[in-house]
Amino acid sequence: MKTTVLLSLFLMLCLSVCEAQKAFDVAVIGKGQPVFLFPGFGCTGEVWNEVVADLSKEYQCHVFTFAGFGGVPAIEGPWLATIKDQVIAYTRTNKIKKPTLIGHSLGGTLSLWLASLEPMMFKSVIAVDALPASAALMIPNYKGEPIAYDNPQSKMMLAMDSASFAGMNAQSVPFMCKNQEKQKVLINWMNMADRKTYVYGYIDMLNLDLRESLANIKAPVFVLGAANPDRATVEKTYNQQYAKLPPAKIVYAENSAHFIMYDQPKWLMEKIQEYIRQ
Repeated sequence: MKTTVLLSLFLMLCLSVCEAQKAFDVAVIGKGQPVFLFPGFGCTGEVWNEVVADLSKEYQCHVFTFAGFGGVPAIEGPWLATIKDQVIAYTRTNKIKKPTLIGHSLGGTLSLWLASLEPMMFKSVIAVDALPASAALMIPNYKGEPIAYDNPQSKMMLAMDSASFAGMNAQSVPFMCKNQEKQKVLINWMNMADRKTYVYGYIDMLNLDLRESLANIKAPVFVLGAANPDRATVEKTYNQQYAKLPPAKIVYAENSAHFIMYDQPKWLMEKIQEYIRQ
């Protein structure tokens, strides 16, 4: 009897741990061929609302919000690797055949990672202003050196009070989005974020260098880049980072910052509708 009780308690504990480690929430909208939509860092799946309103007329949209954002409970690290593993498990468990991956920023990088690891699982990738190695954009002569979680910048951000954190987001968001009304939405999402996820999850993203792994991708890849602040510099960056994937088609949204879905929504929707059919 005692053994049975202990075993039951152990199983309940395991189930609780598994539930706590749920790496994302998914909203499924529409019917048709499956499409996974991944938001960028700090955002919720609502960043895709306008796109989903259009796509769901013909496609089954699986809209993800990652743990630690949008009220989805945070998980223990490694955050990004756990998301990646659970997306693959979600696809297999639900027997979803050849979904198209659409991801913005971090979500686009995640899409590239998934397609490089599971070349036959996904139909295509549409990466919206996403790079295979974000750290190379920020760190001169970056060669893939890992960034430690425990560093002065991380400690400073973890120690920030809510007002300071909100002030930081209010300063950074206008550089990423020209649409002033949507800036308010983005700032609110970032202010809501679980702080540990915000700090350590960003390091996970920076530590992911897929430049060589791109060669493993078999699915068609379409990259929609933002031309701001300087088209020539942006093109050089994209050409360098996607050098191992020459079949990738790269196009640029003029007069758009990072959040193309807010700065150039009509252009983005036209491109998604064009590429999702290929």
